[in-house]
Amino acid sequence: MKDGILIGGSDSGQVFLNPRYANRHGLVAGATGTGKTVTLQCLAEGFSDLGIPVFLADIKGDISGISQAGKPHKKIAERVAKIGIENYRQRGYPVAFWDVFRKKGTPVRSTISEMGPQLISRLLDLNEAQESIITLVFEFADDEGMLLVDLADLRTTLEYLGNNGKDLGVGFSVSKASVNAILRRLLMLEREGGDQFFGEPALQLEDLMQVSRDGRGVINVLAADVLVRSQRVYSTFLLWILSELFENLPELGDPEQPVLVFFFDEAHLLFKDAPKALLDKIEQVVRLIRSKGVGIYFITQSPGDIPDSVLGQLGNRVQHALRAYTPKEQKVVRVAAQSFRANPALDTVTAITELGVGEALVSTLQEKGIPAPVERVLVRPPHSRMGQATVAERKANMDSDPNMKRYGKSYDPRSAHEVLLERTKAALESKQKTELEKRSATAKPRRSSRQSSTEAFIKSMARSLGTAAGSSLGKKFFRGLLGSLLK
Repeated sequence: MKDGILIGGSDSGQVFLNPRYANRHGLVAGATGTGKTVTLQCLAEGFSDLGIPVFLADIKGDISGISQAGKPHKKIAERVAKIGIENYRQRGYPVAFWDVFRKKGTPVRSTISEMGPQLISRLLDLNEAQESIITLVFEFADDEGMLLVDLADLRTTLEYLGNNGKDLGVGFSVSKASVNAILRRLLMLEREGGDQFFGEPALQLEDLMQVSRDGRGVINVLAADVLVRSQRVYSTFLLWILSELFENLPELGDPEQPVLVFFFDEAHLLFKDAPKALLDKIEQVVRLIRSKGVGIYFITQSPGDIPDSVLGQLGNRVQHALRAYTPKEQKVVRVAAQSFRANPALDTVTAITELGVGEALVSTLQEKGIPAPVERVLVRPPHSRMGQATVAERKANMDSDPNMKRYGKSYDPRSAHEVLLERTKAALESKQKTELEKRSATAKPRRSSRQSSTEAFIKSMARSLGTAAGSSLGKKFFRGLLGSLLK
């Protein structure tokens, strides 16, 4: 593919995406049902053919067919001929399936420590005061050398700080009311299935950057049809992967082609209700990660779903049809049209509303990173199947995936939960022992209130003798008795 990645054909010829500028990021936008998924599939195939690994989320379950060869069809043959594609053949691609819920792919996990306080706070939808407590949890764990692996570690550490914060020194005293509010958020996250995301073994980035034996990049497909129902979990998980790539990959400068391409489907969820601090971090990641050889492609309905600070960094754009029935929608169309480099031969505003399924307006970066004039393009058909892989096909793929051997079984290491339980138990036992010793030291000896039958008899006799001694008869008897005893 000396010309790059074929997107489709226009009146002026075939349109390609230049891999030299693929790390300048991109946007695939359009209304539901206009062909975004097929465009995503074609781009993923193109990157894979160049030996570039891909990561994408399968929102509706209809991208898994990329692992299987497509089937001949009359309409496909017509489009291939119209675009002028030579040597077109249908084939499947090397795919690794992943699934947070461990049903449709290899389990994918992170740890609390790796995700960090800011993303954990976003995941739990915390306010600033509550986020500061999460930051304290991380600082305390770092000071004590404890691992924060799963939600049990986070919960136990929160409870420990809530009960013992005043005794831990300046800075660790926290409001119990705030701790309880965070604990309730944790419970809600568990009910949404978020607890399955945390544990060991955690995902290693190199396992997302594999190449198959035939030299094609492996396409990592995350099963997200269930995950996306918990929108905050979904967007935070993908943002975590981006952050890990940004923080751990080495600087490459301006590589000839990306080392990984990351597709962020339903991208509007990433920016929805995000605080400014998080938006600033996202903008920073998008701006700087390209020098580490990572290209990010946002998939969403409208360019307006992406903040301007991020949108301005997306050099490669594919715009499918938008509907413009209301004044607000018409404004969105105009904004989308203005984001392209103008083409005198094309009325971009009108074209966006007239595009058919499988058509798009395309502008990619040319030499020196200059955007090409926008063109109306007929998107090429994929080589792989359009639609789902069967249950049997997916299972066969998973059974042969070496990732399953590494991540299939989870384990629970000795972490904050176990350490703090042991510490609490030891402190309680020590307190009980100290209290017992104090009680023993201050207690006075006490005679038993119970008496034997002999003691009772003697006391009874003494009382009787005391009474008798008061009378003359008693005195005689008493003297007689004493006399006999003293003889």
